[in-house]
Amino acid sequence: MLDRAELLPIIAAAEAPRPGAAGEPPLLLTAQDLAAKLQVSLRSVRRLDLAGRLPAPVTIGRAVRWRANEIRDWCNAGCPKRNRWTWQPAEN
Repeated sequence: MLDRAELLPIIAAAEAPRPGAAGEPPLLLTAQDLAAKLQVSLRSVRRLDLAGRLPAPVTIGRAVRWRANEIRDWCNAGCPKRNRWTWQPAEN
């Protein structure tokens, strides 16, 4: 399992936005998108999620997604465990 010290440099390198259909970054990330952003395998994303090491995903029907802005803020906060993470979206 990756620990916090191992995740921070990986996450810092993964800040480049991936354009969506309209040239904007996507609002929600699939597990594959998240794996690419964190530069880890899909299996590692699944393990981190099961261990409570990622922010809670959003489910839409059976689809599981993570909020791109929350992942960015979570990385900037040092990747705390889910039970210690509270996210307040910025108001526009």
